[in-house]
Amino acid sequence: MANPMNIGTRELPLKFAAKVSGCANAEFNDFQFAAATPITNELLRFWFSDAFSELREFNFHLGQKQAILNTIYLHEVLKINNVTDMYAACGKDTLDDEGFLFEIQKPKYLHPKYCMKMATGTGKTWVMHALLIWQYLNAKYEETKTGRYTKNFLLVAPGLIVYERLLDAYLGKQRESGFREFASSDLKVFEKLFIPESFREEIFGFVQSSICQKEEIGRKVTADGMIAITNWHLLAGSEEEENEEEPSLLENVPKNINELLPISPGTSAGHSLESLDNNFLAGAELEFLASINDLAVFNDEAHHIHENKTYGEIKEVEWQRSLNYISQPKGTKFIQIDFSATPYDVTGSGQKRTKHYFPHTIVDFDLAAAIRNGLVKTIALDKRKEIAAMELDFKAEREGNKPVSLSEGQRVMLRAGLTKLKQLESEFIKIKAEKHPKMFVICEDTSVSPLVTQFLMQEGLGEEDVMQIDSDRKGNIPAKEWSQIKRRLFNVDKHAQPKVIVSVLMLREGFDVNNICVIVPLRSAQAPILLEQTIGRGLRLMWREPEFQDSKDENRRKLLTEKKEPDNLMDILHIVEHPKFVEFYDELMKENLAGTIEGTGGGVIGDIITVGLKDDYKKYDLYWPTIVRDSEEELKEVLIDVDKIRPFTTYRIEQLEKFINREGDVFFSEEMTVKTRFGEYIVKGDLFDAKSYNEYLSKVVNVITNAVVNIGVRKQKAFPFLQVNKVALVRAIDIFIRHKLFSQDFDPLVNNNWKLLLIAKSGIIDHMMKELGEAIYNAQQNITATEAVVIKNYFSEVETLRMREKYCLPMEKTIYKAQAYPSNKGGLEKTFMEFVDLQTDVLALIKINEYYHDFAKIFYVREDGLLAFYSPDFLVKTNNGIYIVETKAQSHLSQGNVQQKQRATIDTVERINELQLNDRMNRDWSYVLLGENTFAALRKQGATATDVFEYAMLKKQEVIGELF
Repeated sequence: MANPMNIGTRELPLKFAAKVSGCANAEFNDFQFAAATPITNELLRFWFSDAFSELREFNFHLGQKQAILNTIYLHEVLKINNVTDMYAACGKDTLDDEGFLFEIQKPKYLHPKYCMKMATGTGKTWVMHALLIWQYLNAKYEETKTGRYTKNFLLVAPGLIVYERLLDAYLGKQRESGFREFASSDLKVFEKLFIPESFREEIFGFVQSSICQKEEIGRKVTADGMIAITNWHLLAGSEEEENEEEPSLLENVPKNINELLPISPGTSAGHSLESLDNNFLAGAELEFLASINDLAVFNDEAHHIHENKTYGEIKEVEWQRSLNYISQPKGTKFIQIDFSATPYDVTGSGQKRTKHYFPHTIVDFDLAAAIRNGLVKTIALDKRKEIAAMELDFKAEREGNKPVSLSEGQRVMLRAGLTKLKQLESEFIKIKAEKHPKMFVICEDTSVSPLVTQFLMQEGLGEEDVMQIDSDRKGNIPAKEWSQIKRRLFNVDKHAQPKVIVSVLMLREGFDVNNICVIVPLRSAQAPILLEQTIGRGLRLMWREPEFQDSKDENRRKLLTEKKEPDNLMDILHIVEHPKFVEFYDELMKENLAGTIEGTGGGVIGDIITVGLKDDYKKYDLYWPTIVRDSEEELKEVLIDVDKIRPFTTYRIEQLEKFINREGDVFFSEEMTVKTRFGEYIVKGDLFDAKSYNEYLSKVVNVITNAVVNIGVRKQKAFPFLQVNKVALVRAIDIFIRHKLFSQDFDPLVNNNWKLLLIAKSGIIDHMMKELGEAIYNAQQNITATEAVVIKNYFSEVETLRMREKYCLPMEKTIYKAQAYPSNKGGLEKTFMEFVDLQTDVLALIKINEYYHDFAKIFYVREDGLLAFYSPDFLVKTNNGIYIVETKAQSHLSQGNVQQKQRATIDTVERINELQLNDRMNRDWSYVLLGENTFAALRKQGATATDVFEYAMLKKQEVIGELF
């Protein structure tokens, strides 16, 4: 029988993680878990429902979503209490393995414990934020304490960089004065992703009042829970400033004396008053954390916690022993959530090398998935012929133990990296001047890094071009030096200098910048964890703008699937090959995760070109008229027409009365999870906690009037919107509820009738928000020309566009030298532009680019009642009119939201046509929805552009007939 001490976990946890994902996805229906709490389901709908995600610029990707779902599924739906419970629920066959069963029954696995295996650069911190919010809100609002949720959190970082990153994420960026600006924190910047509107203020209040930095743990008094942030040294009882590099004899005279006279009084290590005080306080911090009734620990880069060299010779690191001590009195009220791209230990070497994954791994979003989904850079190995052809030494030349110069092999690698860097710099600047590629050099030790810096300067780099960061073999750096380094280091993406960063291990984790494009690994360590963490420094995407996505997708297909040279080098990480890394590279190649590049088919930037205005662009310039209220007119009252609001007909009052308890507080059940949003008219969660009818009306009004914002695709931009008199709005809502909502008179103040309005499954709230949204939208359309002021946004204000050369047309009757069309199913748009440009009755046209021409938006009400916007395809000027043209495949013409867009566009056209002639280019405007079959037939018959437009022009009566 196999000895359980020498088998290990192997890849069994990864197979288990796949089973958990399958089970969680099967249970996750309609963006909720049936057995989850109302709070949890509200969060899940907000995070993952299309109704919300389509209105945001940022969303969770599939890997982040799976990590969140799996954790909630195991902890809340299955209610597991330890790692053995997890396998009993989702991986019973694994328990037949005695060695594995022996492992997961160790004391450190006897509480809820989950590990997220997520590739570097895929947003582990965002998952941490989501799970913290989930735990806190459930702990705060659960009526009967279950012990499954907590308001106390300990966030543990592996070093100073990650520690600073976590402080940035929760408290905001640190200014020169040392003050942290909360407005720059993750939770505030991405509040529309993380926190439903109804919970934002309380989450912000909790975070700002409850953060404890490492020196404040056990000292700072917090009222409603705690978010303690520290690096692992606090738990390990060591000082991060320790440096393991061996200095010369003359540099360490006290040490040499101590070797001769080992018993010495005074301030030897550990005996100074400061050290003794720190050690005492560290013990106090552990005692404080152990004394808390419940606690959730988030371990960032958790592979540091398991550093066993040989499986079977188990020696817990001090960090884990401290966690064991903290967890012991809490039992299942201690929750541990680990995050790591490399959650494994390694045994053996060569052919016998085996990875043993942490048994509590519950999700596996690996590097392969991240690369294939375009969430990180594609990896390319620069296998230079001159490197392959010569037998070179890749270690520094030394006299004794002291390095005296770089070897020829190291010089060749550095020159190869510099060549690539210069190539990228010269080409990237042509597309975006603010994109600054960087090179990252990893040295053998801190005695070699000065030699690297010296060599780079000899090669032509200036002092400001090279940033040397000296750290020890554990990746640590003295705190006094760190404060001088961190501000420059964290902002390297924004500045042209430094060009090259030289380090040993300091930047292995937490160095979360986007512009590392070249890595030169001079260090010869072969540990897989080190290699993966090294590569991880360069994986984060540099080119995130949507206009580059199409080109990057094609690059990945060519490089990974077709095994061809890419068209360009955007978001490709170049690693100058080190012979000691060959085994690791081979593993990547086998999984089709890496390619070799000796050149590119289309250069560094491929076929992406910058297209500017023509010299005579003014002849073809058009503008988009935006109608705004005059500043003196904005405070005038605009009344909602209650008579036009449709009543609620799904249930009668008599049916609804069965669902409420008139004697208790607000009635709600676990199914009460509906929070409908009309664009940014958000139904707040606290609406369901209203204690009176007046409060109910007040909350509805606040939802509608306080959350009217408009989100662009690339950025937020202020668009004009209707300001509603709140008193008038309350009056209108009250009249609607009393006389129209149920098609009969309804007194909300009699016998607590108003509670009927709070029943979630009835659909009343959905109906009211949709109808009120429609009413506000209609009121906005009723602005008359005499009340309006027009802003003319000329398309020539956008002087340059970036487009793919293979997918653009040189045209005559437009302001730009060329116009782009989509690479995917863009044939209709291409044919349309070719046709229109040749027509004598056409004077000018513009292809509206939704990313650049972000002023050309049309707002519409979606089928589900939410407010959205879209950019039409074209604006065409003829002898007799202006046409907003939308081209659609024939199969798309009958889609519901297409018809909603039709109505909104016709409303926009009608408003424009009420303007003075000089505010609408002296022409009447029309809306054309052109199907490909119609267009093909008319072209075949010899129709002119005007003929096509007049035939396909939509009238309001036609659209209203389709909708109603």
